[in-house]
Order: sequence, then structure tokens, then C-alpha cells
Amino acid sequence: MSNQNTELLKALEWRYATKIFDATKKIPAEVWGTLEKALVLTPTSYGLQPYQFLIVQDPAKRAALLPHSWGQKQVVDCSHFVVFTARTDMQEADVNKLTARISAVRSIPVASLNFYRDMMLSDVVNGPRGKIAHEWATRQCYIALGNLMTAAALLGVDACPMEGLVPAEYDKILQLEGTPYKTVVALALGYRAAGDKYASLAKVRYELSDLVKVV
Repeated sequence: MSNQNTELLKALEWRYATKIFDATKKIPAEVWGTLEKALVLTPTSYGLQPYQFLIVQDPAKRAALLPHSWGQKQVVDCSHFVVFTARTDMQEADVNKLTARISAVRSIPVASLNFYRDMMLSDVVNGPRGKIAHEWATRQCYIALGNLMTAAALLGVDACPMEGLVPAEYDKILQLEGTPYKTVVALALGYRAAGDKYASLAKVRYELSDLVKVV
């Protein structure tokens, strides 16, 4: 097995849902900058990126979120706390924004993207997925969540994904009400405390043959 394969599997074996963070240890700025870029590089359906990531570093806001997070101390003790928010709906303006960005980045006429633009409009704005836009955008958030967790593990940064929260209360505290975004899930990142007993527990997974089928 190559070194890259070994390092990836080693990192995934090492990671776990960290329950107790060392509040005194912070993620270095360079490492955090890399993780932010990893978030931005997450793939999404059509490339539409129907989300925003809120990095909650204000201690007062974190303290306010704590009682709406099932009292999980990771919220206040971690180095960086990321709240993943998804679009509530998709508008023609969102599609136009993406096609304009593609045009600028790839130096091509925006008119050359008309077919792609119409395809997106007929699906995520006016079509089937347009009717479930928030659910669709939520799925994209989970792709970003998994991407960030894997990137963090490769860089030796601990993480804990958190669905145990009250989205409506998060929306109030983070002033998302009246915006096109709603809270979906959160991720605490930092470094494990020496006393976290979960760090030494064996990882429990089914056999590969139970989960992976070749058809």
C-alpha cells in the first residue's frame, strides 16, 4: 500500500467524534486557512454552492448557543465552531450569479452558458428540486461537512459533527431569520483533551463485505 493510502486510512482511524476539547489549544491560523479553503473546494450539485458557513468565534454567541445544543460543551470549548446553513430556496438570481462567475473564472462569454443556465433553472428553481430547495441544499451541506471532517483529520485536527441542536434557536441567535439561509448542522474543531475517554475506544464499523457490494 502506498504512503498516501496508508496516511489517509491512518487519519480516518485516528479521528473520532471528539467529546472533550482542550479549550487552551487553538488551531494555528495557517492550518485554519487551509481548512477554510477545503470548505470552499467542496463539490456541489451544478456547482451552485447553496450554503454559507458561519464561523462562530464570539464567546457570547457560543455561550448563547450552548443551551440549544443539548448542553454539549464542545460548542464553547472547541477552537473553531462552524455552523452550516443551507439556502431556503433557489432563485434565478442564484443561477445568474454562478454563470457570471464561471464566465469570469474561465474567460468565456456568459452567453455560451445559456444551455447550462436553462438546465439549472428548469431543475433547482422551477423544476422538481426547486420544490424541495432547502432539503436539496441541506444535502449539499452534508457533503461539505464530510469534506471538512476528512480534511481536518488529515491535518491532525479533531472534530465533532453536531446534529444535536435546535436549528430555529440557532437562527435567532445568529440572526438568520429573514435571510435566505437556515441552520442545518454544526462542526466543532480543535484538539482533544487528554481526559477524553472516547479517544481510546476501538472504532466500531461493520465488515466491508456488509457495506460494500459490487454489482
